[in-house]
Amino acid sequence: MDLRRLQRLVVDALDDVKGQDIRVFNTTGQTELFDRVIIATGTSNRQTRALAAHVRDKVKDAGGTVVSVEGGESGEWVLVDLGDAVVHIMQPAIRAYYNLEEIWGSKPVRMQVGRAGAGMGAKAAAPAAPARRLAAPHTAAARSGTKSPAKAGAKNDAKSAAKGTAKGAGSPGVRARSSTRTRKAGAAAD
Repeated sequence: MDLRRLQRLVVDALDDVKGQDIRVFNTTGQTELFDRVIIATGTSNRQTRALAAHVRDKVKDAGGTVVSVEGGESGEWVLVDLGDAVVHIMQPAIRAYYNLEEIWGSKPVRMQVGRAGAGMGAKAAAPAAPARRLAAPHTAAARSGTKSPAKAGAKNDAKSAAKGTAKGAGSPGVRARSSTRTRKAGAAAD
């Protein structure tokens, strides 16, 4: 299977199952073992396993070869070896700890995620979702020295974990906030 078709197929499969922060890197000058590293984040063990299974199924259905799938037992980090491309699907904490972007990220490949009509399982009647661009480390925000929202959120999550603050029950990355009045009222009740 053509490498461009393979990476498009993998990115679309990851996007179908709501994989987050999907990145593609060209590794031809770094290793002779594979030409692409594709990294995505899953929010739970179940989602990382589902992402890996969906990638495996889509590649097999398209006539591609799946060499192996590893890490499905725990689901924290699942690796799908496709020969020319290696797909790493990780939970956020594992991805931040191992920071594979630092190892393989010298040549990012720019691709559209969620292209109109590109979704493998998209229904014809459903309106097309707007395309979002894969972020590359050398974007305008990176050149200007400003932090991307994803990096700022990850940094805030790490700070809250270090401080031991509780997360809000709503969405990930939202810290529980207590007002001064609530703290004073609690102190007065003691």
